[in-house]
Amino acid sequence: MGVLGSSFGLPLMGPLRGLTWLAQQIAEAASREMVDPARIEAELLALERELEGGKIDEATYEARETVLLEQLKTAQALRMPADETPP
Repeated sequence: MGVLGSSFGLPLMGPLRGLTWLAQQIAEAASREMVDPARIEAELLALERELEGGKIDEATYEARETVLLEQLKTAQALRMPADETPP
């Protein structure tokens, strides 16, 4: 791209690159949060409190617990070094 092309392209490409970088940062942060065992464990505790407080019924608890336990299993597997095997 010549000097003229760079001069006209920069005002468009600069913000676009910045927006792309920002989108990647947000996606990476969301991905880290989704596989954060501490977040999932906190959700499990909150779910148990909802059951004990009568906010949800047993069937709802079991369904959501199953999903959260699967997420926790996946999160732990993703964070485990390759040479370790699960207990």
